[in-house]
Amino acid sequence: MLKKIFTPVTLLVILGALIGTSLVLYAWRLPPFTSSVEMTDNAYVRGYVTTLSPQVSGYVVEIPVQDYQKVEKGQLLARIDDRIYRQKLAQAEAALATQKAALNNSHQQEVAAQAGIASSEASVDAAAADLQQAQSQSDRQNSLTRSGVVATSAQEQAQASLDRARAGMAQAKAGVEVARQDLQTIIVNRGSLEAAVANAEAQVELARIDLSNTEIRAPRDGKLGEVGARVGQFVSAGTQLMAVVPSDVWVIANFKETQLAGMQVGQPVDIRVDALDRRILKGKVERFSPAAGSEFSVIKPDNASGNFVKIAQRMGVRISIDPEQDVSDLLSPGMSVVVEIDKAVDPA
Repeated sequence: MLKKIFTPVTLLVILGALIGTSLVLYAWRLPPFTSSVEMTDNAYVRGYVTTLSPQVSGYVVEIPVQDYQKVEKGQLLARIDDRIYRQKLAQAEAALATQKAALNNSHQQEVAAQAGIASSEASVDAAAADLQQAQSQSDRQNSLTRSGVVATSAQEQAQASLDRARAGMAQAKAGVEVARQDLQTIIVNRGSLEAAVANAEAQVELARIDLSNTEIRAPRDGKLGEVGARVGQFVSAGTQLMAVVPSDVWVIANFKETQLAGMQVGQPVDIRVDALDRRILKGKVERFSPAAGSEFSVIKPDNASGNFVKIAQRMGVRISIDPEQDVSDLLSPGMSVVVEIDKAVDPA
């Protein structure tokens, strides 16, 4: 009876079912295959990819670099025709010289105005002396006229001289006030001249910045991507010329939310790199994303309408790569990796 039940075919079916069940349990890490190691192949190497664009417009006249070339910080990558910008700088410097000359002229006018005030004050002193002499002459003539020694006409001439001396005194004092007001006008106008000089200096600096921007230089050490610019090409502000990729890299692993329990910053990570014959590098959990990846998408999912199917979301985990490993310098942004994290390890 048992021989009829446990035929070879039946045993093969049972064995296949056991193997299939075991594979499913192992794939889903269900008992008895539960493990503290979490793994994902939704992981990629990331890095700083800086796209370089000009800030000024013009024709490209020089590109001394090539695709994928290693460059150093400050190295010349491209040069734009700078003839127009050199002339603009010269024009701005000439305008600055004009404004400085006007300001210097204002200082000279101030000196002249102060000399004019001194001259006017001297005229006041001279007018005062004339007034005093005319007053004395008028007093003598009045005394002689009352005693009948001289004629009335002489007294009238003395009075007229006194009146002219008084008018001259008033005119001299008015001249002093005019000279002082002229000086004040010069001082007040100097503020606008100083502002004009400051504006001209700013224009020179802007022209100098535009001239320096005709040279596109590497912002930091790294390697170039494809060089998209060509000699003779007209480029404008914002045109993408090339990209610089520094050597700093890390890994972003997107784990399912059901895998995150027990995962902590500082836990060791095994990183298997596809492009390096699946060599294993060591790293550490650095930090966790503040939100699921779906929250950063342009079009966010709306689960409030229609039928709902629960889908496990993924959270980004940033992983630093331990330095001084044999092939760590061969990693490039965009490479695919497989990440394994043992949650049983205490990072402390």
